[in-house]
Amino acid sequence: MSGFSPQPYLAAAENAARIAGAFLRKNFSRAKQVDAELAHDIKLRLDKDTQAIITAELLAAFPDSAILGEEGSTGGADAPCRWIVDPLDGTVNYFYGIPIFAVSIALERRGELVLGCVYDPMQDEMFSAVAGGTATCNGRPIHVSAHTRLAQAAVFCGHGAHDGSGEAGIRRFAHISSQVRKMRILGSAAVTLCYVAAGRMDAYIEDRISLWDFAAARVILEAAGGVLEFTPAQPGAVQGAVLAWNGLLPLHETLSSIP
Repeated sequence: MSGFSPQPYLAAAENAARIAGAFLRKNFSRAKQVDAELAHDIKLRLDKDTQAIITAELLAAFPDSAILGEEGSTGGADAPCRWIVDPLDGTVNYFYGIPIFAVSIALERRGELVLGCVYDPMQDEMFSAVAGGTATCNGRPIHVSAHTRLAQAAVFCGHGAHDGSGEAGIRRFAHISSQVRKMRILGSAAVTLCYVAAGRMDAYIEDRISLWDFAAARVILEAAGGVLEFTPAQPGAVQGAVLAWNGLLPLHETLSSIP
């Protein structure tokens, strides 16, 4: 990152995430306006409103930046830096009153992710990292677990028609669940990946996920000693499959042994 100082960018991202998180927390118990109901998802007006808040904060700090967000994009392809934003990761949880969701903000420079922060406003936990640096939660260093056996592990494993895997996803879920200590599905990719980074969980497996869902958490996880592999649905796509873990569990071997 020669000639580039990430700290002012990280400070701006954390500030925007906290402001957006406060907005989401304030509205958590209020009636929600639904913009779209999908087969296995939901879109709220708050998703757009929250991204607008984040966009205003980031562009006020760095006007030349571009933004790629779940709720729309701004700026040109020639911008020196691009923010990757999920204003509300865990919208379905939020809609049903389940307090597990997060604001996710990453920064990409010259095609490389250079920093990320994920803010959980209900727990008031700010996970953040600069690529190659130390991952933290509320300023305290975090690290992935030391578990090497699946029997020790708590794992998120997406399954079912909603992630595009259908029967194959159910078989995978059953195969892995029979070998691990516990399965946990939290409803927020960003929160789950940060929990893997903090050693609270050990792995995350999902067949359909978007870049804005995991970009910030990827930086945090890798800085915490973990591994994330993304396989795009097609070359250049921002959607695809993710396999993330502490780098010690034999996940590839386990997945290759599914009947």
